[in-house]
Amino acid sequence: MTFDIKAELAKIPAEPGVYRYFDETGEIIYVGKAKNLKNRVSSYFVKNHPDRKTRRLVSQIRRLEFTIVHTEFDALLLENQLIKRYQPRFNILLKDDKSYPFIKVFNEPYPRVEVTRRVDKKTGKHFGPFANVRAMYNLMDMFRELYTLRTCNLSLTPDNIAAGKYKVCMEYHLKRCKGPCVGLQPLEEYEREIEQIEQILKGQLNIPQQYFKENMITAAEKLAFEKAHEWKTKLELLQNFQAKSTVVNPKIGDVDVTAIASDEEAAYVNYLKITNGYIVAAQTIEVKKKLDETDAEILALVLFEMRTTYESTSKEIITNIEIDTDFKADITIPKIGDKRSLLDIALKNVHYFRKEKAERQLIEASATTNRRDRVLIKLKADLQLKNLPRHIECFDNSNIQGTNPVAAMVCFKEGRASKQDYRHFSIKTVIGPNDFASMHEVVTRRYTRLLEENAPLPDLIVIDGGKGQLGAACDALKALDLYGKIPIVGIAKRLEEIYYPEDSLPLYIDKKSESLRLIQQIRDEAHRFAITYHRDKRSRAAIVSELENVEGIGKKTAAQLLKIFKSVKAIREADEAQVAETVGKDKAQKIKAYFAMLANE
Repeated sequence: MTFDIKAELAKIPAEPGVYRYFDETGEIIYVGKAKNLKNRVSSYFVKNHPDRKTRRLVSQIRRLEFTIVHTEFDALLLENQLIKRYQPRFNILLKDDKSYPFIKVFNEPYPRVEVTRRVDKKTGKHFGPFANVRAMYNLMDMFRELYTLRTCNLSLTPDNIAAGKYKVCMEYHLKRCKGPCVGLQPLEEYEREIEQIEQILKGQLNIPQQYFKENMITAAEKLAFEKAHEWKTKLELLQNFQAKSTVVNPKIGDVDVTAIASDEEAAYVNYLKITNGYIVAAQTIEVKKKLDETDAEILALVLFEMRTTYESTSKEIITNIEIDTDFKADITIPKIGDKRSLLDIALKNVHYFRKEKAERQLIEASATTNRRDRVLIKLKADLQLKNLPRHIECFDNSNIQGTNPVAAMVCFKEGRASKQDYRHFSIKTVIGPNDFASMHEVVTRRYTRLLEENAPLPDLIVIDGGKGQLGAACDALKALDLYGKIPIVGIAKRLEEIYYPEDSLPLYIDKKSESLRLIQQIRDEAHRFAITYHRDKRSRAAIVSELENVEGIGKKTAAQLLKIFKSVKAIREADEAQVAETVGKDKAQKIKAYFAMLANE
C-alpha cells in the first residue's frame, strides 16, 4: 500500500458511521457502514485475510474516508444513498425497482388512476411497485367495476367545466363514467371513490366494504331494489377479492416479513409487506455476492431498500436469521403460530425462486444443443430427476372385457423411439381383467430379465395409468430391490396428471411444455403398441378357433399351421401336399375337404 495504514486507523473513532475506500485513480470502490468504525475498518487490514475477494479489495485501496453519524440507522441510510450515487464495483448493487409498475393517483381535480413506471411524487401518489404485473391489472379491472373513473386526460378544472369546454364521450354512454367533464358528477362523490381506492391499495378493505353495505341497506329501505342489487354486487366483488388475498390473521397488523437463503455465488431474498394481516406486496430478488458478505449483511441491505421502496413503517420485522442492525423495529424469528406461517410463505418463495433459476440455467446451458437434449433437460427439471432421462421405458396394459390380456413396453433413447427395444407381453399369471396385477407381472418380468442379462436399466420408468397401476409397478420394483434406484412416475389420462410414488397430490406440468409433450408421445406410443398387439392376438385366436372346426384339428395343430402359413387364406390356397408337410397326409385331406365344402355352400 502507498499510504500509512497504521496512521489512518489511528484517526478513526469508535463511533457509528460510514467509510469509503478509494483506488489509485480516486474512484470510490467500496462503501460500508459500521456501529464501530474503528473495529470494522481495522478488520479489513489483518494479515492473511481468509476471503480471497476481500484481499483483492484491500490490495486496491489507496485512500479511505469516513463520516461519523449519530446512530446506526443514520449510517444505514447514508450508506444506501452513497451506494446508489457512486455504484462502487465491490458493493452489492440491487436491481432498480423503477422497472416495476406502480398504480398512480394523480394530484388533480377528478383524479385519474393509471399504471406508470415513472415515479414523480410531485404529480401524484404512487402505490407499489407491483412485482406481479398480472395481479396489478386484476386490481385495476376491479376498480373499473367498483367505481366510475374517468379515463380521459382532460383538465377538469372548475372553470373549464363551467365554461362548457367539453362533451361527454362513449365511456359516459356505456355507463363507465358519470360525466364529470360536463358537471354531471359532484367532485365530492368522485373524491370519495378515489379515497376508497387508496384504502384498498393500502390493504384497508373494511371502510369500502362498510360504504357499499350501508348504501345497499339504504337503497333497500327505499324499495330501490335494482340499486340495492348493484351495491350488493359491488360488495360481493370486494369480498371475493378479499377472500383471494393471502391473510394469516388480521390481528397481526402491520409487519414486514423477509427470508434469505444463499450459496457461494449469490443470496436469494423474499420480502412480504403485511398490512392488517394481508400480504399487500411481495418480491423476491437475487443478490450477487461481491465480497464474503454474510447473510445478515445482505439481508440488512435488501430489507432497508425494500422498506424504503414500499414505504413501510411497520414496527415489527419477521425474519429467519438474526439481524444485528437498527431498523427502528423489533426483529422476530417466530417458531410457531401465525407469524411462523408468514415466515414459511417467505421461505417457500425463496426456495421456489432458486429452483426456477436452476431450471432457467439448465435450459440456457442447452441453448446451443439440439432440441432433443433441450427437451430432456426440461424434463429432468420438471420431474426433479437427478440424472438426464436419456433412456425411458413406458408400460401399458390392454384387454377388452378381460379377453386376451396383453401389455406392452416401449423404449425411448435420447428422446427418440428405439423400436428394436420394444417388447410385448402376454399375461401369464393373471386370470380375468386385473390391470394392477397385470402391471405387477410385466414390470417384474421386464426387470428380472434385464438384471439376469446385466443389461442397462432405464433412467426413468413411466406407467400409463393412475395411482393404482403406479403402486403395482412400485411393488414389483420393491420385490426386485430396484425401488428408489430408478425414478418412476405415472401419467393419468384424464387431466394429464403426473403422479409420484407415495404422493397423493399430482404434479401438473404446463400443457405447452415440451417435456409434457414428450411424456404424452411416449405414453401414446405405448398405448398404440399394446392395442396393435392385442388386435393381432385376437385375430390369431379367431383363426385358431376357425381351424378347430375341422375334424381332428386341435389348438396345437391350428397354431402350428398359422405359424407356417400366416393366414387362413394361405392355408386355403395351398396344395394338399404343402399342408401335409406340416400336419401329415390324413389331416391335410380333412383340411382341404373342409375348405372345399365351404366353397360349395
